[in-house]
Amino acid sequence: MRKLLLLVFIFSFCTSIQAQKYSKEALDSMYVLAKNTELKLAAPKSIKIMAVGDIMMGTNFPKDSYLPPEGKGPFDDVQEVLNLADILFGNLEGTLTDEGENAKRCSDPSKCYSFRSPESYGDYLSKAGFDVMSIANNHIGDFGKTGIENTSKTLKKHNIAYAGVFAKPYDIFEKNGITYGFCAFAPNKDCVKIHNLTNAAKIVAELKQKADIVIVSFHGGAEGHKHTHVPRKTERFYGEDRGDVYRFAHTMIDAGADIILGHGPHVSRAFEVYKDKFIAYSLGNFCTYSRFNLTGIKGYAPIAEIDIDLKGNFIKGKLHSAKQIDEVYPFIDDKKGALKEIKKLTTEDFPESKLIFEDDGSFTQQKN
Repeated sequence: MRKLLLLVFIFSFCTSIQAQKYSKEALDSMYVLAKNTELKLAAPKSIKIMAVGDIMMGTNFPKDSYLPPEGKGPFDDVQEVLNLADILFGNLEGTLTDEGENAKRCSDPSKCYSFRSPESYGDYLSKAGFDVMSIANNHIGDFGKTGIENTSKTLKKHNIAYAGVFAKPYDIFEKNGITYGFCAFAPNKDCVKIHNLTNAAKIVAELKQKADIVIVSFHGGAEGHKHTHVPRKTERFYGEDRGDVYRFAHTMIDAGADIILGHGPHVSRAFEVYKDKFIAYSLGNFCTYSRFNLTGIKGYAPIAEIDIDLKGNFIKGKLHSAKQIDEVYPFIDDKKGALKEIKKLTTEDFPESKLIFEDDGSFTQQKN
């Protein structure tokens, strides 16, 4: 700030006192120099990306009683942490729509897991500060084309970037003078496929030409407490090919991605740093009201704070441990369950990353 004030003073002095000694062209050049220096001094030296997992704030299908009572906001108890973000990301696990028929065939609607949150819930996402969301998952198609279109309309209304379906495979947005490219992938019917690595890499490479920072999200991997480890091979669950998330993440970074944010298993998974780029293999459940199994580790709701430089390289991070219990929105977990779980899994699955976690959740990469 002092350098900027000094620069402005010098320029003003030159303009007012010595204007007669310089041509208009010289003064214009001095102005351009001063302006460029001002922009350079004001530009951020790093970017803080905050990322969370699955978000389904309540559903009125198959009955309104699955909606939360009015009053408390979904993110109230973790908002102070979310406010730290330069860019805030989450996975929208369901739809935001006031219309549409259930697209799943269910003889008993009470056992049919289709998620329809009111469009008004977009206000919660906006007020929480979400900048970008993935809609590539197994619930975006729960209410057919109408559900997808209304979800897209709602996110756009709140200026939240989104991607992951065929009609919107990627998005480009700007914030604080930095341009971001975002794309999202999943194995599911309505989504840009995680299996097609050639197509995914092509999207990432094109975004790299247009954006300063490329963020990639995926919804993949087997589900549940038996699938916390990253197996480095194709995962199958209930007969479905859920992708090879390890190969996918590395291929996307090779194609130009700067950060990879995974979700889908409904449990936390390890972190990795590959070629100086950060990967979260699963951020688990985050804000899922009712209709989700939140027992044990499924209730961990990690908030990943990742600092990257302007080339997208990992600098440092911090894992904020939040937690959920049934029909209670996320709150900070004093026992730090998510931190303990992710630290353990990272050490076991990716020792080559040499990520060192501290008791407060901060982590860095040990250099050779």
